[in-house]
Amino acid sequence: MATDLTAAHTATAPDVASIQRRTLRLLFTTQIIGGIGVTIGIAVGALLAARIAGTAVAGVAQSAGVVGAALLAVPVTRIMARHGRRPGLVLAYAVGAVGGVLVVLAAATRWVPLLFLGMLLFGGGTAANLQARYTAVDLAEPARRGRQLSLIVWATTIGAVAAPNFAALADRVTTGWGLPPLAGPFAFSAAAFVLAAVVLLGLLRPDPLLTARRLAATAADLPSAADATAVAAEAPAAGGAAPAAAPVKVRAPRVAGMRAAWSVVRGQPAARLGIAAVAVGHLVMVAVMAMTPVRLGESHADADVLRLVGIVLSLHIAGMYAFSPVVGWLTDRLGRRAVILGGVGLLLAACAVAGTAGHHTPRLSVGLVLLGLGWSGTMVAGSTLLSESVSAAVRPSVQGLSDLIMGLAGAGAAVVSGFVMQFAGYPVLTLLAAVAAAPLVALALRPVPTGAPDEEG
Repeated sequence: MATDLTAAHTATAPDVASIQRRTLRLLFTTQIIGGIGVTIGIAVGALLAARIAGTAVAGVAQSAGVVGAALLAVPVTRIMARHGRRPGLVLAYAVGAVGGVLVVLAAATRWVPLLFLGMLLFGGGTAANLQARYTAVDLAEPARRGRQLSLIVWATTIGAVAAPNFAALADRVTTGWGLPPLAGPFAFSAAAFVLAAVVLLGLLRPDPLLTARRLAATAADLPSAADATAVAAEAPAAGGAAPAAAPVKVRAPRVAGMRAAWSVVRGQPAARLGIAAVAVGHLVMVAVMAMTPVRLGESHADADVLRLVGIVLSLHIAGMYAFSPVVGWLTDRLGRRAVILGGVGLLLAACAVAGTAGHHTPRLSVGLVLLGLGWSGTMVAGSTLLSESVSAAVRPSVQGLSDLIMGLAGAGAAVVSGFVMQFAGYPVLTLLAAVAAAPLVALALRPVPTGAPDEEG
C-alpha cells in the first residue's frame, strides 16, 4: 500500500527523495512534449506572419507569443501560490493549445488581428515550459539545485531540436487536409499542448510546491494545516482506507502579488542579479533568433528555406538545451555568478559571429549555436540564483515576476527586431543586441556580501 505522504509531520528524507525523483521524471516527459509544441510553431511563426502581414510586422507577431508567455506568468503563478504547481501548469498548456488553434484559423482567413491573438495565447506553452524549471527545484537539495533545474531545461532538447525539422513534414501533411501553407505546424503544437496538460493533470501528485511548504513549516515547528489539507487532496488514495483524522478547513494562505514580489527582490541583490541575467539573456536571444528565419529567406528560395530554417534552428536549440546539464553542474561547482558571466561572454561572441556571417549559412549556424549556449548560461544560473535567494512563501510570485520581466524584455526585442531588420539589416540588429548585453557584465561584477547564495559553489 502506498505511503500516505499527506499526513502532517510524517514526511521523511526518503519520502522527499522519492517524490522528487517522480516529479523530475514527469517533468522530463512533459518538457519533451511541450518542447515539440513550442518549437514547431516558432520555426514557422515569423514566416507565416511575414506572408500574412509583411516583414516589419513579423517581429510584432513573434513578440505577441513572448508577451503572452509573460502576461500569463501573473495568473499562472498566483494559481500556483494558492493551489500548487499542477493547476498552474495545466492552465498554461491549455491556453497555449487554444492559441495554436486560433493561429490555424488566422492562416486560413488571413485575418491579422486573429493571428496576433492566437500568437498571444500560444505563449501559454512557453509559460508552462518555463515554470516547469522552477517546479524541479521545489524539493531539490541545495547542492543539486542547478543540476536538477538544468535537467528539466535539457529535456526540452529532445523534442525541440527535432521539431523544426518536422515543420516541413507537418506542413505537407496538413496541406493535404486542406489547411493553408505554414498552418499545419501550429495544429501539431496545439495537440502537443493538450497531451502535456492531460499528463500533468493526472500524474503530478503530490504537488511538489505544497509538499515543500509543509516540510518547511514542519522544520520550523509551525502550523501548516492549510498546506497539509491541500496536499492531501493531491495525494492518491491509499486502498480506500479512511484517513486518520478529518482535514481541518482553514482559510487559504494569502498570495503575494507582483508588488510584494518586487519588494522582496529589490531588497535582495542576489535575486536582482538572477532576474537580470534571465531577462537580458532572453532579450538578446529573442532579438537575434526571431529574425534569423527572415535572414535565411533573403537568400534562399521558398523550396529550400523551411529545410534550412529547420537545420539552423535545430542547431540553435541544441545550443540552448543540449548542454544544460553541464551548465547546471558548473553552476553548482563554480557558482551562479561565474556562469552568468560566461553566458554573457558567449552571447557577445554569438552576436559577433552571426552579424558578420553575411549569407554564409554555416557561419550563421555557428553564431546561433553560441547564442543558444549563452542563453543557457544566463537562464540556468540566473534561475537557480533567484530560486534560492527568496523564501518558499514568496517564491512562486518572485518567479512569476522574473518570467514577466523576461517575457516583456523578449517581446520588446522581437518588436524592435522586425523594424531594425527591414530598415537597417541583420548586422545592425546583432550589434544592438550585443550592446544590450553589456550592462549585465557590470551588474554581475558588483561585490556581494560574503556567503551570499551566488558565492556558494
